[in-house]
Amino acid sequence: MTKRFFITVLAAIVSLAVPQRLSASGGEGEEFSPKEMVMEHLADSYIWEIITIKGREIAIPLPVIVRSSTGWHVFMSDKICHGGTYKGLYLATEGKYKNKVVEDVGGVQKRPLDISLTKTACGLIFSLLVVLILFLVTARAYKKREEVDYCPKGLAGLMEWLIDSILNNVIKPCVGENYLKFAPYLLTAFFFIFVSNLLGLIPFFPGGANVTGNISITLFMALATMLAVNLFGTKHYYKEIFWPDVPVFLKAIPLMPIIEMIGIITKPFALMMRLFANIFAGHSIILSICSIIFVTAHMGFALNGSMTAVSVFFMIFMNFLELLVAFIQAYVFTMLSAVFIGLAQEKH
Repeated sequence: MTKRFFITVLAAIVSLAVPQRLSASGGEGEEFSPKEMVMEHLADSYIWEIITIKGREIAIPLPVIVRSSTGWHVFMSDKICHGGTYKGLYLATEGKYKNKVVEDVGGVQKRPLDISLTKTACGLIFSLLVVLILFLVTARAYKKREEVDYCPKGLAGLMEWLIDSILNNVIKPCVGENYLKFAPYLLTAFFFIFVSNLLGLIPFFPGGANVTGNISITLFMALATMLAVNLFGTKHYYKEIFWPDVPVFLKAIPLMPIIEMIGIITKPFALMMRLFANIFAGHSIILSICSIIFVTAHMGFALNGSMTAVSVFFMIFMNFLELLVAFIQAYVFTMLSAVFIGLAQEKH
């Protein structure tokens, strides 16, 4: 009796922690699809799901801002969810625009200009607010100090340790003597990625947004590093790209400049894909392990109960592992960005 009660409680906790639908279409009599469940929760959305209780979804509608063929429209997403239509706009249920706002123009499905505040966008804003609060609280603690040998405590002390570690052990040795010039960007990138990764592991509102697992976010951050590298590169850096110290026949055939130009593109590409792939894969594994509970739901209590216990155990293990990955990915992105910037600061 005790074992059965324990397994039932574990299944209930998982069901509440990871909002789920019984099938891709929401029908209770249809077969559960792990692939649909995983991809649905990793994809962007016009609503922020909180929980699903007995097939009823509780979610926060987000503002939709689009420019269609009839002009600009601003409305809440609950007007077009679940098959609704608002001024000719609706959510596509299939095709390349699936789960995106579309309209019919001349009998052809087209997607309007969409600048809506989706779940990922709201998660990004929330992560930035958390980072801003962390910085402001730390700065306020230092402004209040009265003694020269003031030793920060609590949150300010933790932030000082993290900032000092990244600044002196990563940014300074990788960038070189101009490290203070790039420290604000690199520190901001580290804390934004770290906080976003941690919030992404929280399975309930306001966490759960797949911010750094969205390739658009990692693309933008990689482009920011690319601009920092190439806009502030020294003349010797560009000399090595366009007129390197190589034999004359290699200068006549611009092989080295072509290779260097490819390197300018592949470096940020590596930053983008490394962060995106690691975070996306981690979330996918956790959701896949969770789906085992619902896949075995109709296979009898003994099998479902045992697989529930195994699934919960591995989910707890993976979440602890993802805590480590959250820091490692922020550290690696910051370190590689600092290395690329340092390479562009070379002297004669």
